[in-house]
Amino acid sequence: MSRMIAVIGFTLSALFAGGSAAAQDLTVIRAGRLVDVDRGEVRRDQVIVIRAEKIEAIQPAGSPLPRGARIIDLSKYTVTPGLIDCHTHMIGEVESANPIEPLMRSAAQEAFSGARNARATLLAGFTTVRDVGTYRAFVDVALRDAINDGTVPGPRMMVAGAYVTVSTGGGEVTGQAPDVILPPQFRAGVANSADEVRQRVREILHGGADFIKIIATGAVLTSGTSPGAPEFTEDEMRAAVEEAARYGTFVAAHAHGAEGIKMAIRAGVRSIEHGSLMDDEGIRMMKKSGTWFVADIYNGDYIATEGRKQGWPEEILRKNDETTETQRVAFRKAVAADVNIAYGTDSGVYPHALVANQLPYMVKYGMTPMQAIQSASIRAATLMGWQDRVGSLAPGKYADIIAVEGDAMADLHSFARVSFVMKGGAVVKGP
Repeated sequence: MSRMIAVIGFTLSALFAGGSAAAQDLTVIRAGRLVDVDRGEVRRDQVIVIRAEKIEAIQPAGSPLPRGARIIDLSKYTVTPGLIDCHTHMIGEVESANPIEPLMRSAAQEAFSGARNARATLLAGFTTVRDVGTYRAFVDVALRDAINDGTVPGPRMMVAGAYVTVSTGGGEVTGQAPDVILPPQFRAGVANSADEVRQRVREILHGGADFIKIIATGAVLTSGTSPGAPEFTEDEMRAAVEEAARYGTFVAAHAHGAEGIKMAIRAGVRSIEHGSLMDDEGIRMMKKSGTWFVADIYNGDYIATEGRKQGWPEEILRKNDETTETQRVAFRKAVAADVNIAYGTDSGVYPHALVANQLPYMVKYGMTPMQAIQSASIRAATLMGWQDRVGSLAPGKYADIIAVEGDAMADLHSFARVSFVMKGGAVVKGP
């Protein structure tokens, strides 16, 4: 083991300081087990050839190796693509008992917390995320850009910029006194008509967002809202979809309630987030339309245990109890119906270092281990439209690679203990 570390020849701090420039031009990884998510199979004794930041070739062990290449021996490991979380909240502190905590922190504090969260996510083996919103507009845009230019370490980010929400709805900060007026940056996405929705979508995309997140129904974690109640009309949701399409992007819909889910599907959203109260008709509609389902099925257990320990508001705990098991029933049915499913956790409600904890839950609720890993790799990349660059180990894609000791596919709990992380050809965590 010490010899392998010496061969790698990097320290964690040096890698973070150097970013992708620290990667040698040519690297070879020996993989004991390689998870081919495109084919849905595990291949033994493979060699991955990496030039600069991208994969050049994958070939059987024993094939001639390029001369002068740096060799990384992962022959005792399961090697997979870097994982992808399609429902993260990188900005700010982890959810707490204080609903107005975002108002007690500056934008700089929120950004520094985001940098910490991004690093924890990357070290957990998630090299790409779709960040689905922040109360303070555009701090996620700044974090994305800081990662891209090498200022801070973190995963590749696709960001929503701000929530599009009705006033006092699921995307607003609530709990303050009624005569307290929220600062403008906390209300950048508030809209109460189709025309206002279109305006907010334009403004958010002009501000640097990659896609739009609309709060279609009430929220579990927003006091005073009902998860089952639609908060936008179907026409208002369609306005968001149409306006986003003008910019070549899509809409993700936070939607718990059965009717709100169906309205969002008919409006043309790309993904339904949560889906806690989805009924059989909604599942059939998702299958027919190809709409994606992103369900945070681990999250409810964390809220139920840690939320009670920390004294979260009783309303929040009650709504969580009412939606956790119904969401898992819907998830199992969606798996059986072969609905498009991508991995998404709602990390930020819980610590980002725990982002892999949902993988075994997906097996518990109907997926095979391979399907669960595919949901967090090539399927997630396809939802994002990034399948040409990330999501599988294939020539021409970024060398985003992780490794877990032993036969990790035998027990997906093992992905909570990722030993090796490479992003874009640069090792950021060594075994």
